[in-house]
Amino acid sequence: MADRLAALMTHFPVGARVFNTGALCGINTVESDGAHGQLHFVRAGTVEVRWGKDSVRVERPSLLLFPRPVAHRFHTDPERGADMVCAHLAFEGGAEHPIASALPDLICLPLDGIGGAAPVTALLFEEAFEQRCGRIALIERLIEVVMIQVLRQLMESGSLQGGLLSGLSHPRLRHALVAMHEAPEREWTLEALAQVAGMSRSAFAATFREQVGTTPGQYLQAWRVRLAQKALRRGRPLKVIAAEVGYGSEAALSRAFKAQTGQSPRRWKAHDSPAGNA
Repeated sequence: MADRLAALMTHFPVGARVFNTGALCGINTVESDGAHGQLHFVRAGTVEVRWGKDSVRVERPSLLLFPRPVAHRFHTDPERGADMVCAHLAFEGGAEHPIASALPDLICLPLDGIGGAAPVTALLFEEAFEQRCGRIALIERLIEVVMIQVLRQLMESGSLQGGLLSGLSHPRLRHALVAMHEAPEREWTLEALAQVAGMSRSAFAATFREQVGTTPGQYLQAWRVRLAQKALRRGRPLKVIAAEVGYGSEAALSRAFKAQTGQSPRRWKAHDSPAGNA
């Protein structure tokens, strides 16, 4: 079976930066910086996390994932607190990251419910609460491993309704999605994608829209434009990018880019650059 996460994680990796290893007591706020999500591990203690008008109470070792920037507040016992490891998550592409944008505002999972995570989180906590050389670097790599395990768990459980991960959970649609991810330069037609999925054209189109929330053509355009944005950030010429992501010319890519983002590639790049954001 094709690896559903390989191309996604290769093109759009997730990085972690630890900012807390230890007990949090009383009320602690994580402000939104407009750029990063957060991943929190609760090793012990009772935690109530509040964001906006919503809240979740955690009473067992758990993971709390905020995939997009959002301010949230932890309420724990003022004296006993809760043992936690917290990290900022950098999704390449920011809010347009295909995985970050496909997840709900909060994922809360008990650690013993994440397949294969037990030895990883055990080592993560051991490193977090000991003063060892290189501990932060190791913890950050372990967090990236857990992120993959969480995504795998979400896909295999089929717990998400709608969006990319819902499509990757589907036994047939997954093949078409992986094909688009791995070979965006191909001239994909609805018939070709349906054939990859082993479905009729009409069944594929209807099921794709129901599961993913968009048409195959719209999804393919969004994926290609995300790849083009990544290449533009790295300074690659538009003519080369167009061929790499499946457009026959710079003009064709520019039209798709503007339809997707509301801006031309040149204007988008100027606004995305540090100078444009200053």
